[in-house]
Amino acid sequence: MCLVGLAAATPSPSEDKVIQTLIQRVENKNDMVFVRNGNEYNATDAASHMRSKYDHFKAEIVTAEDFIERCATRSEMTKVAYKVKLAGTTALRESGDFLRDELRKLRQH
Repeated sequence: MCLVGLAAATPSPSEDKVIQTLIQRVENKNDMVFVRNGNEYNATDAASHMRSKYDHFKAEIVTAEDFIERCATRSEMTKVAYKVKLAGTTALRESGDFLRDELRKLRQH
C-alpha cells in the first residue's frame, strides 16, 4: 500500500455526488430510526452526523464504499456498530449493510 497516495486521497466530483446522494437518501428515510451508541436518532440527525464525519475524514475517502466504511458503520470512540430500524420492523440492521444496499440501488440507476 502506498501511503503517499493515501495522503492525497479525496473523492472525485462524481464520487462526491454519489456520497452526497447517499446521505440524502438517509435523510429522506423519515420512517427510519438510526441507533448510535445505544441512542435512537431520526433520519435528519443521522444524515447530519454522517455529513460531519464525511467532512472530517474526506481526505481519507476515495469511494462511496470508503465513506460507508469510514463514516457510517461504527462509532470512532466506542467502535460499536451503528444500526438502523425501518418502519414496520422490530429488527435492527447493521447500518453498513443498509447503506451498501442503498448504494447498490443508486449505482444501478
